[in-house]
Amino acid sequence: QVQLVESGGGLVQAGGSLRLTCTASGRAVRSVGWVRHAPGKEREFVAHIHWSGSPAYHANAVQGRFDISKDHAENSVSLQMNSLKPQETAVYSCAIYYGRSVYAAIYYWGWGKGNLVTVSY
Repeated sequence: QVQLVESGGGLVQAGGSLRLTCTASGRAVRSVGWVRHAPGKEREFVAHIHWSGSPAYHANAVQGRFDISKDHAENSVSLQMNSLKPQETAVYSCAIYYGRSVYAAIYYWGWGKGNLVTVSY
């Protein structure tokens, strides 16, 4: 069994930066992703990375602003989020990828509790 625990998040002004971390314990993980869920919206894919550190993929909406990376020493994955926008306010969760398309949020499972990211105007 794999357990994922997220940390980071919080409140930031538009244009600011935040960093999220996902730490895994238990069984080995092959690849994970970050998915966000805003109120009244469907769950949305954000980024994906193989546990070795590559390859990595980012949603078009965050390309060039967000960066997912692997911290081998800490057995964790981080999501650096820059130039945040108010519409990106959501609960960000780390989850295990298991399916057919890394860009589809439905192919992730084993959510952690998630971390709320609030971007103010």
